Amino acid sequence: MSKALDLGKISTKAGFNYFWGLVISNIISSVGTIFIINLLGSEAYGLYGLALTVPNLLMLFRDWGINKAMVRYTAQYRAENREPEIKSIFLAGIVFEIAMGLIMSILLFLMAGNIAQFFKAYGAHPELTTLIQIVSFSILAHGLTTAATAVFTGTEKTTYNSIMLICQYTLKTLLIICFVITGFGTIGALSGLTLSFAIAGLIGMAFTIILYRKIPKTTNYKLNLGKYLKGMLKYSTPVAILAVLSGFLAQFYIMIYGYFFEDIIPLGNYNAAFNFVVLITFFSLSITTMLFPAFSKLDIKKDKTTLKNLFQASVKYSALIVVPVAFIVMCLATQAVTILFPQDGILQSLFNANATTKLPDAPLFLALLSINYLTTAVGSLSIGNIIDSQGQTGLNLKFTILTAAIGFPMGYILIHNYSILGLIFTTIVAPLPSLILSIIWVKKHYDLTIDWISSAKILLSSTITAALTYMIVYFIHLSALIELIIGIAFFTIVLIGALILTKTLSPRDIDNLRTMTTNIGPITKIIHFILNNMEKTMTKLKLN
Repeated sequence: MSKALDLGKISTKAGFNYFWGLVISNIISSVGTIFIINLLGSEAYGLYGLALTVPNLLMLFRDWGINKAMVRYTAQYRAENREPEIKSIFLAGIVFEIAMGLIMSILLFLMAGNIAQFFKAYGAHPELTTLIQIVSFSILAHGLTTAATAVFTGTEKTTYNSIMLICQYTLKTLLIICFVITGFGTIGALSGLTLSFAIAGLIGMAFTIILYRKIPKTTNYKLNLGKYLKGMLKYSTPVAILAVLSGFLAQFYIMIYGYFFEDIIPLGNYNAAFNFVVLITFFSLSITTMLFPAFSKLDIKKDKTTLKNLFQASVKYSALIVVPVAFIVMCLATQAVTILFPQDGILQSLFNANATTKLPDAPLFLALLSINYLTTAVGSLSIGNIIDSQGQTGLNLKFTILTAAIGFPMGYILIHNYSILGLIFTTIVAPLPSLILSIIWVKKHYDLTIDWISSAKILLSSTITAALTYMIVYFIHLSALIELIIGIAFFTIVLIGALILTKTLSPRDIDNLRTMTTNIGPITKIIHFILNNMEKTMTKLKLN
């Protein structure tokens, strides 16, 4: 357990450094998105999202899982004291990302006209061809940021990643707002997006050079990019196919909507909700990003006990964070959307109890999208990482094929009949069979189990707290801002009480969390204050 705690401590620190970059960059991005949606309107913003669908899809074919291979082998070689070989991993991965990004960007630019005509909205918006051509170059730029992120994650230097993200989203926000205000509309918004990606990619490459130069030199080792690229591709090919299927499935749903429906206003509502479910993604992405290198340092044959402890703790503690955040987003979605996208001005939404939003469907979409994150309680953030970290990438591919086999026909039928609601329902239901099978597989082959009682307690405590919060906010009928503040405060207090009364956290859990959160900066004091008071309360109530 001590070894698992040491790994958890390292991963928590790296994850926190990744987390604060996500938070700051996405706050900046969210502010920009609010301005963009209010400046463009829901129809133009729907066109903005539609134009991004194709490059987002082609980005999946650019990477071929090389970024994940870079993370895995960098973490593994560091654990095995083979650091000089990391130079070849860095260079092989970056060269591959740049080459594939350039090829994909040129192809999309040349084919933009034919692709634009696929969408029914093209008849009313022929400028869609130009929009796709503009964002085609974001594929190359994104390749640079992806390679840099892999380097930072594998070396656990996630502070560099946070700086890169903050620069990217600051530039994105400033450039898009400037271009839109000066009259360039959707073209300006997509130009600002592409340019911000390119600059961020160059910043990431600059930091990568710094890390590359710090790698120890040895006289008996020579670079061999072909050898290491071949090895990474062998590992990553199933990961690549998995990523293509998963990513294509997500873009397929949007494309099917664009094929069947000319009205893109609901798509604008969906895009807005999807952008602001990012509050949950802050936490989930930070966790999944750092779990993979932590698991990659361990071998199931040599470190079974450590891996078992780390896996069980990762499921419990990630659920303890992500599940309550998902529930609070669900029960306060209306207030959040009303504040961010008011019908009659921001000041009215803040202080008028009767304020409404210009995106009436977004609160429902946001609440439904949050349901996807509840599966954290049964290991959805950990299981895929544990399987890939042990080299079983082909198994995850099989699970993804199953999800795709369910998702394609289900999405086609439900989106055709139920529009955006059918889309969201498909994203919730289609992955569940694969998740269930993966839980069974890791139990059977690795003897890794989830603490089901703790997961049930976390879900129960969060559900009761969310229900009470929703009722309190529903009956007070104040301004959206006041309701949001009261809702968050009430949810937090009641949840802590529920976790104590249900004995979700044991004294050992509190000690583990204190250890894991020791070196994460100023927030350490806040977390330790909460944990210490929970421990005192449990002692007084004789619940420990």
